[in-house]
Amino acid sequence: MKRLTRALLTGLSLLLPVVLSLQLALWLIVTVESWLRSLLQFALPEQWYVPGMAAFMFVVLAVLIGLSARIWLLGQLWKLPGRLLEHVPVVSYLYNTIKDFVDMMGGKNFSDQSVVWVTLPNSNTRLMGIVTKRGGGSDSRLSQLIGEKDVAVYLPMSYQAGGYMLVVPEDQTEHIDMEPGDALRLIMSAGLGQKGMKV
Repeated sequence: MKRLTRALLTGLSLLLPVVLSLQLALWLIVTVESWLRSLLQFALPEQWYVPGMAAFMFVVLAVLIGLSARIWLLGQLWKLPGRLLEHVPVVSYLYNTIKDFVDMMGGKNFSDQSVVWVTLPNSNTRLMGIVTKRGGGSDSRLSQLIGEKDVAVYLPMSYQAGGYMLVVPEDQTEHIDMEPGDALRLIMSAGLGQKGMKV
């Protein structure tokens, strides 16, 4: 019985990530395709439309928006829909949660050399985290609140979207040569299945 249970769990660990990833990708493609198909069919002759064209155009559009967002005026224009959504009850919570998660996984808004080990006092235990703010600055309320030699470190939790923010002396941290996005993925997966990552 134990062999069968172990075999089942092994099979699930191999199958479920593939099935769920493909299902999520398929859902995203179908959703985008259904949204943009009518627009493309309106703009193009009917015989020119090929299934999948709308999803491909969405990717191209995302790249073009990402490139054009580097221009200040266009960047402000692309941010306008998001700013409007931030003022809609309930929708604002969903929008900000998704945006923060995507930005966080991409390492956006984290400073260079910000992945660190935090050593707990009177212990050999270390936690991996990401420096979000440094003390003594005037760029944010948090930077003004913490001491000049302190740093605010975000400590994500494995297999969860939550975490903790610690304010610790900078000499209690040790820099890790890793991109913030890579560190977040490493922590959130508890290090399982992470191969070939530069640490």
